[in-house]
Amino acid sequence: MTTTRFAPSPTGYIHVGNLRTALFNFMIARKAGGTFILRIDDTDPERSKETYVDAIKQDLEWLGLTWDRVERQSERLDLYVAAAEELREKKRFYEAFETPTELDLKRKKQLNMGKPPVYDRAALALSDAERDALRAERGQGVWRFLLDHERIEWTDGILGAQSIDAASVSDPVLIRGDGQVLYTLASVVDDTDMGVTHVVRGSDHVTNTATQIQIMASLGHGHPEFAHHSLLTGPQGEALSKRLGTLALRDLRENGVEPIALLSLMARLGSSQPVELATSLDELVAGFDISTFGAAPTKFDAEDLYPLTARHLHGVAYAEVASEIAALGVPDAIALRFWEVMRANITTKQELADWWAICRDGATPEIVEDDQEFVAQALAALPPLPFDENTWSSWTSEMKDATGRKGRALFMPLRHALTGRKRGPEMADLMPLLQVLPKD
Repeated sequence: MTTTRFAPSPTGYIHVGNLRTALFNFMIARKAGGTFILRIDDTDPERSKETYVDAIKQDLEWLGLTWDRVERQSERLDLYVAAAEELREKKRFYEAFETPTELDLKRKKQLNMGKPPVYDRAALALSDAERDALRAERGQGVWRFLLDHERIEWTDGILGAQSIDAASVSDPVLIRGDGQVLYTLASVVDDTDMGVTHVVRGSDHVTNTATQIQIMASLGHGHPEFAHHSLLTGPQGEALSKRLGTLALRDLRENGVEPIALLSLMARLGSSQPVELATSLDELVAGFDISTFGAAPTKFDAEDLYPLTARHLHGVAYAEVASEIAALGVPDAIALRFWEVMRANITTKQELADWWAICRDGATPEIVEDDQEFVAQALAALPPLPFDENTWSSWTSEMKDATGRKGRALFMPLRHALTGRKRGPEMADLMPLLQVLPKD
């Protein structure tokens, strides 16, 4: 059975970069009728927060990315300890004691000599007595996986054939000096134990994938099918990493982005398929093909989400928003009409509150001097409430005959006087929704 996973760390909110990984893995599992696992990477007790665990779930549920089961790595520590012991027994795990400063000096020396900055495996030459002395002086060391210096090859679902010389990579640290199990070991153990068949993640993990393939083999396992999607950049190709904090899913939600708009963009961005507004998540799943994605950096502009959101709202039926409109205080008698008039004139549902305030309370427009006399004359001729669908045409016809104004010179000042805005719904449709006369 196809099994995928999304493994966020609960150290912050999910952002658009995380979403890409979650969505791809979700769609692979759902398209195959398989299993999608939400795996919380909470092995760092100091940085992991339960608040973020809840937030991750809320954000995924908002988008409809439901999971089949939840796993927490903090509850699987015994499995990681057992795997580490197996690696020690197989002579593939060794303790190293260099300080960060010492490692940095080694890297600089290697670079100055024109060599790749790869860990020199000095710890392997230590005697038992030297290890004991260093441990007494510095505390527990880190544990590194001893890579076989051979080429590691796999066929990537996006990047194609991959081949990495393990000699060009440092032996990875799998356990810190304080005993914390790091991502690489925990992920290897979980992926094999949970039967994960496909792993999609960012292209910054390619080297990490190579080492994981060797670790899996050393523990007697094959490896999943890997695919590494491109990293997101800003609209001008700039690094997005510094902006990701402002592109958290909850911020996009608070700014009025609709789930299907976000999903529609992220499901196609960076692929050979055009971005199109989908009607449902199921539609996106049915059309998903990982092979259509490319390796080049992918430009992401949050502004692209708003036209998609607007197009989605234009087709939303009243029943889907009735409770939200009622919550604004729109009377039942005009609620349906209010939505039908407004939905084609808003970008996000947040704008409904402003339009209802105009309808309910009236506008306080600033009329330009050249129009003040005309607007005063027009408002004096405005018939009493309630208005109907014919009020606008009869009123403007009367004012055209009385003043000789026509076109924009006639319509724009009157629109501005009634709504305080220069654009919006057709005035013939809007006027029956107005509850009060314009303010002085």
